[in-house]
Amino acid sequence: MSVQSSVVLVAQSEKLSPEVGRRCANYHPSIWGDHFLSYNASKSTKTDANLNKQRLITAAIKSIVRKMLLITADDDSAQMLQLIDAIQRLGVAYNFEKEIDEALKHMFDSSMIVSAEEEDDVYIASLRFRLLRQQGYNFSSDLFNNFKDDDGKFKESLSSDVRGMLSLYEAAHFRVHGEDVLDEALAFTTTHLIQSAARDYSNPLAEQVVRALNQPILKGLPRLEARLYFPIYQSDGSHNKALLKLAKLDFNLLQKLHQKELSDIST
Repeated sequence: MSVQSSVVLVAQSEKLSPEVGRRCANYHPSIWGDHFLSYNASKSTKTDANLNKQRLITAAIKSIVRKMLLITADDDSAQMLQLIDAIQRLGVAYNFEKEIDEALKHMFDSSMIVSAEEEDDVYIASLRFRLLRQQGYNFSSDLFNNFKDDDGKFKESLSSDVRGMLSLYEAAHFRVHGEDVLDEALAFTTTHLIQSAARDYSNPLAEQVVRALNQPILKGLPRLEARLYFPIYQSDGSHNKALLKLAKLDFNLLQKLHQKELSDIST
């Protein structure tokens, strides 16, 4: 076949073939825009000085909180549980991993020594169970049988203790296969917490209840959960001011670090 014939055939085939248009994806522009492309973590000496000041304050408050953990360990287990819970939920537990692990190990080793008052407190009992299970300890769920009546059902009187019910609800999510008592606890608390949220939305705990019903602690993202927990913890009249300040400073410093990292990988 001659070269001229080949050219004619190719031209004819091109005329017969329909034109194929390239699809347009129509991707939306990034919600970040060019923020991280132009972000400069050290654009001024004033910013650097402010960050250094925050780091110094953070280090000082860490020492205070660390001392709290050591002092409370020898004082009151209920207070220690609440302190550890606050530290974890505020997102600063990574600074005190050794102290928290030692405190919880001590609690697990001496778990048979529990006061009668704590045995009747569903809030503290559930909090201890959740923190120990969260840390990997195989803490028995049999203790929740103490909150059942003679018919083997959870006592209806528990429903008036919203904080205790919320604590039991969160603890029940750490159940394993075959723990019927926790399956029952989850069903019981879910029913009553839904009723509580609908009945008394002005209750300070109502916001926590609604959020927990949508997403319990176990299924949340730690950093996001910490940011959402700040105002909740701050509204608690008994909150620890030093711990709250540490959590906010630590969050801001980590945010700056993440911004710098995103800037580095975007350029």
